[in-house]
Amino acid sequence: MIKTLCYLTVFFMFIGAVQAKFSKQLVKDNLGIVWGMESLDSGILFTERSGKLKFLNLKAKTVKEISGAPKVYSRGQGGLLDIKKHPDFKQNKRIYLSYSKEFNGQKTTALGYGLYQNGKLEKFKDIFIAKGEASKRIHFGSRIVFKNNIIYLSIGERGVRDNAQDLSNHFGTIVRVTDEGKALKDNPFYGKKKALPEIWSYGHRNPQGLAYDKKNDTLYAMEHGPRGGDEINIIEPGKNYGWPIISYGKEYVLPMMVGESTQKKGMEQPLKYYVPSIAPCDLVYYDHEKFPELKGSLISGALKLTHINVYYVKTKKEKRLFDKENMRVRSILNTPNGEIYFGTDGGKIFQLVKK
Repeated sequence: MIKTLCYLTVFFMFIGAVQAKFSKQLVKDNLGIVWGMESLDSGILFTERSGKLKFLNLKAKTVKEISGAPKVYSRGQGGLLDIKKHPDFKQNKRIYLSYSKEFNGQKTTALGYGLYQNGKLEKFKDIFIAKGEASKRIHFGSRIVFKNNIIYLSIGERGVRDNAQDLSNHFGTIVRVTDEGKALKDNPFYGKKKALPEIWSYGHRNPQGLAYDKKNDTLYAMEHGPRGGDEINIIEPGKNYGWPIISYGKEYVLPMMVGESTQKKGMEQPLKYYVPSIAPCDLVYYDHEKFPELKGSLISGALKLTHINVYYVKTKKEKRLFDKENMRVRSILNTPNGEIYFGTDGGKIFQLVKK
């Protein structure tokens, strides 16, 4: 009887989620490509891919550029990428940024922080620079997640497929470091030969979504496939997520699958894959009462198929919002009070509202 009631509860929760109707409210336009957003005081601190850091006052609807951001490599898919405040921000004032950087003649993904004081970002410094040789202008990643004071950072394979299976570089991995950018001794490859100690997982293509479910202590990543094969994965230490050996995607030019097959021993299967590709960007796990219809879901933007993607972890059902409006949704913000904002490549920030 109890089991039956549980099933019915899940069923009706899903029906409510499917039937819920949402609308959007324009908050600000005439911006650049809004790549990352973070709640701060009475507004949103956000990055533009061109390299600008800005603050949106939600009450006054005004935008101010914040000085002190690092110099970025802003070509191709590169630029100023994700942003997160430290869990102890009220005490230490740290704002973390990931971005693409020219370094030692190469182009890579970097992570650093500055102190946000008096409306400025001061004393910015790099704490982690991904190692590896890459000259292409694609697949930098990247998203930042804090678990307590530990940082998880996703990094793309930089358009060189074999990088993702090579533990001697950081490309195509998710790394785990302290809030000063140092490898932790309980990382799976710490102290092992021919492997970098910061690596937490590998075999990723271009993970531009990373989210942490605190209640269930679960880390999720969402990454771009090629032609099909976008994936949501549950990230666990030392695991190999298969790229480019296994994939549900096809080559861009030839009508053939990428890699050997869709499965191989020792390589992880995705929680969810998308064929055709939606081109996912950003990812949040929603667990708030503000929108009960979305509770327990992973919410991401979609660039190619232009919508907000909602995936319910327990029921494995999917919902697409605003899929008729031709918006390339680049960034998602879930605020502490359960509000949802999203940013687009068209230079707009919207708030999700119920009809």
